Amino acid sequence: MGHEGEGRGGGAILALREWVMILKTFQVPPLGCNCSIIGDPVTKQAIVVDPGGAHEQILQEVRSLGLTVVGIFHTHAHLDHFLASGEIKKATGAALMLHEADRKLWDLLETQCRLFGIPFVPAPPPDSWLKDEEKILVGGLHGLAVHTPGHTPGSMCLHFKEEHLLLAGDTLFRGSIGRTDLWGGDYDAIERSIRERLYTLDEATRVITGHGPETQIGLEREDNAFVRG
Repeated sequence: MGHEGEGRGGGAILALREWVMILKTFQVPPLGCNCSIIGDPVTKQAIVVDPGGAHEQILQEVRSLGLTVVGIFHTHAHLDHFLASGEIKKATGAALMLHEADRKLWDLLETQCRLFGIPFVPAPPPDSWLKDEEKILVGGLHGLAVHTPGHTPGSMCLHFKEEHLLLAGDTLFRGSIGRTDLWGGDYDAIERSIRERLYTLDEATRVITGHGPETQIGLEREDNAFVRG
């Protein structure tokens, strides 16, 4: 949930020397969250990031790419980023992962749905609590979980350094940042997270945002209306 509105989704294969990453990003209902599938084309292992809804669509995308889901990651615990998590777990057996600081938000899924007038779909508790700088292994792909509190206390970004890729959730948007007027939001914290954890990344890093169009770290350092580098 951020300041951005409609966005665009798409698929790509990112080249890295002799290695490649499968990346598919697309919007899912009910609130237009950008759900991403990241896969290793050699082992065919994959993770799903922010399955906000439409579990059948997500599973069909996974099947069309010939991948097997080994993990379900969440950048934070607002309903539009994990409403389909239970069904994805049921279909794949993959573990659900979230930062522990968002445990209360996860447990309040039914309340969140009621406030937004969205049908409640239960989700089981996360299987594992993500930690700052925890390594993420997807076959031969290596990523890092980065704790970026502010939008929520447990907001996380997923950084794949070799592929120059950041999944920013609702921390950073094109020209904007995530809302801080929702439960647990903290403007000072999100500003620190962006300046100290994200703007220190390579300027060519591609940023997949939680909603709306993608951007790059270098562009946001120069032009972001809320936090400039």
